[in-house]
Amino acid sequence: MMAVAATQATSETLLAAVLSSLNDDKAEDIVQIDLRGKTAIGDYMVICSGRSSRQVAAISEKLVERLKAQFGRTARIEGKNTGDWVLIDTGDVIVHVFRPEVRDFYQLEKMWQPTAASN
Repeated sequence: MMAVAATQATSETLLAAVLSSLNDDKAEDIVQIDLRGKTAIGDYMVICSGRSSRQVAAISEKLVERLKAQFGRTARIEGKNTGDWVLIDTGDVIVHVFRPEVRDFYQLEKMWQPTAASN
């Protein structure tokens, strides 16, 4: 009988680690969106901003390093070279790190968050 590895993470555990990493690296305007039951791409989406291309790249690199160290999980990362919009796909949690102007342009939150009922 094989023991389940201690690094086995639920999507909630992974989300908590992602949020902790983003907070540690001073990511701004962190938004988490529950995707369960809405799409098969993942359980959660996290969107945040960095003040500069350099900070966006640094936030992303640190997040990938921490997830690998904590869970032995290799995340796919795209866009790190430009530092405008970095996508980190952990499988269960998808993370978008933007420069503020790029985030304003794409407005991903509006696409994924439930709309408030208008009165």
